[in-house]
Amino acid sequence: MKTPVSTTEPVVQRRQVADVVAERIERLITDGVLKVGQALPSERRLCEKLGCSRSALREGLRVLRGLGVIETRHGQGSFVARLSAERDVSPLMHLFSSQPRTLYDLLEVRALLEGEAARLAALRGTTADFVMIRRRYEDLVARQGREEQTSAEEHAHLDHAFHRAINEASHNPVLVHTLQSLSDLMLSSVFASVNNLYHRPAHKGVIDRQHGRLYQAVIDRQPERAAVIAAEHVNSVRESFAEIEQEEQRLVRATMRLEGWT
Repeated sequence: MKTPVSTTEPVVQRRQVADVVAERIERLITDGVLKVGQALPSERRLCEKLGCSRSALREGLRVLRGLGVIETRHGQGSFVARLSAERDVSPLMHLFSSQPRTLYDLLEVRALLEGEAARLAALRGTTADFVMIRRRYEDLVARQGREEQTSAEEHAHLDHAFHRAINEASHNPVLVHTLQSLSDLMLSSVFASVNNLYHRPAHKGVIDRQHGRLYQAVIDRQPERAAVIAAEHVNSVRESFAEIEQEEQRLVRATMRLEGWT
């Protein structure tokens, strides 16, 4: 009597391989090799890189889709999903984005996180990281020569890209993804700083000098100096906002007295 051949073994083996494939792709995302919104390489390329069959790859991608880690767009391919999707925004995050007062709290957190990111970038940054940081910094410097042609929104995106390049050079996946989860809120705060501070020569000069000092400290591999400068930069923006707000309140009170309200 012949021993019956198990029909489930190949399926189990394929599933195990698929789990390994899914884990390896997750690691690429966690390490920042594949970034949020980025298209995954072609199936052929992924199979070559991961050393797996197309069936195992497709099973692995199916697992990741089920977890919400990747999303597939018809006719376009698979992309790294936003890990904090807008449809899952919590009431707390909604309040953060809708209440101007939380800007100060956000900047306080930014000072802590970006100070540490700058310190780690100076310690761990690779040659490739420094090339990217230099490019983003040169974009900022180039903008200084064409102030009138650059919108406030473009200023904000250039500013944010510079800080993001430093954050990614920290090579701390948890730190990078924590900052990424705050990306929209951070960009809002950067836009606010540009919109409110860059048209004030004194404040603009301070921001430009701080960017230059931060850039130099990181590429010169001075971790403690980089941490201090990054924190000072964010805190000075926070203090400038408070100063502007006080100015506006004094103006409102003076106007109300002039108009006979008080």
